[in-house]
Amino acid sequence: MARRKRQEEPENHERWMVSYADFITLLFAFFVVMYSISSINEGKYKILTESLVGVFNQVDRAVKPIPVGEERARTTTPAVSNVDEPEASGSEDPLESIADSVREAFAELIGSEQLKVRGNELWVEIELSSNLLFPSGDAVPNDNAFELIEKVASILAPFENPVHVEGFTDNLPINTTTYPTNWELSAARASSVVRVLAGNGVDPARLAAVGYGEYQPAADNATAEGRASNRRVILVVSRNLNVRRSVSGVGSGNAQPDAALRRTGTQTAPASTR
Repeated sequence: MARRKRQEEPENHERWMVSYADFITLLFAFFVVMYSISSINEGKYKILTESLVGVFNQVDRAVKPIPVGEERARTTTPAVSNVDEPEASGSEDPLESIADSVREAFAELIGSEQLKVRGNELWVEIELSSNLLFPSGDAVPNDNAFELIEKVASILAPFENPVHVEGFTDNLPINTTTYPTNWELSAARASSVVRVLAGNGVDPARLAAVGYGEYQPAADNATAEGRASNRRVILVVSRNLNVRRSVSGVGSGNAQPDAALRRTGTQTAPASTR
C-alpha cells in the first residue's frame, strides 16, 4: 500500500510581527517611565532641597555627633553674633523689634490685608492667609511661599524667642488619602512652614507646629469671604517658653495676657540649651 505524502506546512513569513510588537510595547513603557520621572512637583522638590541644605549646613550635626545629655554648642559664629546684637543694644524689646521688622518688610501685604501683625507684651502674632502659601486642599507650599517664609525666617533667626506655628482651615470637609480631615490638613500646613523656617536659619529647638482644623474660626463660615479668612497660618512669637506653652494650649485667638501669664512671661527668652 502506497504511503500518503505528508503535506508541508507553509512557511510563516509574519513571525517578525511578534518581535516588533514586543519592541513597541517596551518602547511605550520606557516613555511612560521617562515622562513620570520628568513630572516633578516643584514645591516638594524645593522642600527636599531646603532640607538637604539645612542638614549639610549644620556642622555640629553632620560632623560632630552630640552625646545625649550634654549641652549643645551653637552651630555657627554668625548666629552667636546675631543673637548678641539685640541684647547689646538693650534699647528695644525683642518682640517690638520683630513686629516692627515684619511691618516694614511686608507693608504691601499688610495693606492688602493678606498679612496681619498684632501682639502685646507677651507675644506677637504674624497671620498669613493660606491662599498666599498653599494650593487649595494641599500642604505643599507654592513657589511664592518659599520666598515669603524665607524673609520671615531672616527676621526671626537672630532672636531666641520661642515660635509656634498654628494652622487653621474653614469648615468645608476634606477627605483624601493624605488628609482625611481638616485636622491633618491644618497640622500639615503648620509643619510645612516650620520646616521652611528651620531650613532658613531659625533654630529648630525654638519651633513647634500645631493644627486647630476648623474649630477656631476667625469669621463666619457661611460666606466665601469668611471661609477665606478662616484659612490661615499664624506664627506666634512668644516672650519665653512658658508663654508659648500657655498660648499654644488654647490657641492665640483665645489666649489672654492675664496676670498669671504676665508673672511668668516678663523674663526674656532663655538661651537655647539644645
